Amino acid sequence: MEYIYSAMVLYSAGKEITEHSVTAVLAAAGVSVDAAKVKALIASLDGVNIKEAIANASVAAAPAAAAAPAAAHAAAPAAAEEPEEEAVSEEEAAAGLSALFG
Repeated sequence: MEYIYSAMVLYSAGKEITEHSVTAVLAAAGVSVDAAKVKALIASLDGVNIKEAIANASVAAAPAAAAAPAAAHAAAPAAAEEPEEEAVSEEEAAAGLSALFG
């Protein structure tokens, strides 16, 4: 995930997303950089409109976010199930991030 995050940081900062810049961000964060993963990330981003991908992910995540309070309200008597709901939310978030660059 840190590879995708590095690309998102660069995009947010208005910087070009290159192998060199991704490597620099990861190294600055103290991540042991795998050059093959960096190359794969850059290749997967080729032709991707990141702004559009983020907008589409936000639209896909909105129904899930709106459903979460309703699900939490319905599950309120069963307090033991709350950690399970958080695990599902993390999976949904990871799926949404993966969809950004899929």
